[in-house]
Amino acid sequence: MTTTISPSSTLEEGTCPPPARLALKPAGADRGLLDGAWWPRSRDLARELPALTDVLDHRWARITRITVNPTYWPVIPRKIPVTGHVVHVGWFAAEQDPHKLLLLSYAVGRWDLLVIPPESSEDAAARLMSAATDPRNHRTASALIAGEKLLGTREASSS
Repeated sequence: MTTTISPSSTLEEGTCPPPARLALKPAGADRGLLDGAWWPRSRDLARELPALTDVLDHRWARITRITVNPTYWPVIPRKIPVTGHVVHVGWFAAEQDPHKLLLLSYAVGRWDLLVIPPESSEDAAARLMSAATDPRNHRTASALIAGEKLLGTREASSS
């Protein structure tokens, strides 16, 4: 499993974006419903996707297309320039889990990532990343998010 968790920061003009906060299932693990989790720093796909594809292009193969559910993405550009190529972006409102990002590659196939809400705490993101990369997990992305919200509600009421 690969996990990079760091606090959000504001980028200054001309600086490189921080690395993607990403966790992937171990190689050879049962795919299940999710292949890992991604914790973007914002709801801006044009800003967030280049860092994600930088990691995944080298690990899996060149990402050529992604799809999202528009529920949590205010702007969905049709194309996003990333390192060395362009990623085509599509959306499905009813057909795709709103907490999932679907990535496609001509060379290797498809991957499904849980999208952790950018406003999540580091503890919540770590729990969600762990659950999404657990080969025994067979819950949907929305079920994982709902479980985490329930846990957060319980923790808040016991404080």
